[in-house]
Amino acid sequence: MLPTLTYLQFHALFVVPVVAGLALTATYRLGSRRNVLTGTAILAGLALVYTTPWDGALIRRGVWWYGDGTVLARFWSIPLGEYLFFILQTAMIGLWVARFRVDTERPLTTPVRTRLVGLAAAFAVVLSGLALLRSDSGLYLGSLLVWSGPILAIQWLFGWHFLVGEWQAVSVATLVPTAYLCGIDSVAIRLGVWTLSKQYTTGYTVPLLDLPIEEAVFFLLTTLFVVQGVVLYIWLMDRWE
Repeated sequence: MLPTLTYLQFHALFVVPVVAGLALTATYRLGSRRNVLTGTAILAGLALVYTTPWDGALIRRGVWWYGDGTVLARFWSIPLGEYLFFILQTAMIGLWVARFRVDTERPLTTPVRTRLVGLAAAFAVVLSGLALLRSDSGLYLGSLLVWSGPILAIQWLFGWHFLVGEWQAVSVATLVPTAYLCGIDSVAIRLGVWTLSKQYTTGYTVPLLDLPIEEAVFFLLTTLFVVQGVVLYIWLMDRWE
């Protein structure tokens, strides 16, 4: 049986070195260093505030739990390592997306009908989540989609057309860290750092990784939030300056 890591040791091995490496080799092709770091810091704060209630509710419901001895301290049912992950993931993605270029010369003015397309797409995500919440097995995935809806609505209402125009940068900036986070998450699950409830998950997994699909969707959405958030922030700042 593989030895179990604590949550903080997991960060020390798999998350902190990546953040440190990205920080030490940082390049700011996306925008100015100040704007990238400011945007990332704002998103880190929002991640803490917005994710904490949802995360805590699912932990208390028993959607997932942590191995014996893996948690140093808890605040409102949530391990310290979880709060650190909200910040570290945001920092990782912010420093990563800073390496990509986008065309910020596009005007901010957008027809209302165009904006409403983004709002409708986010609403469809919420409806999908609500449908999944009708069964216990859809609790994690359904609540995740409902929780993500307001963030997607804000970002897509403001600039989905701009993000689509920069789809190559947005796609690579999102998919590469998502794949890495899925990989290390599968390691953590195998080591028993945390365990997902079979009752509240669909049972579908990511091929090769044997990772619950809910975890993959979580990393995809949260990474997308940061990528889109930083890109849109840079676009806004560049047009204002």
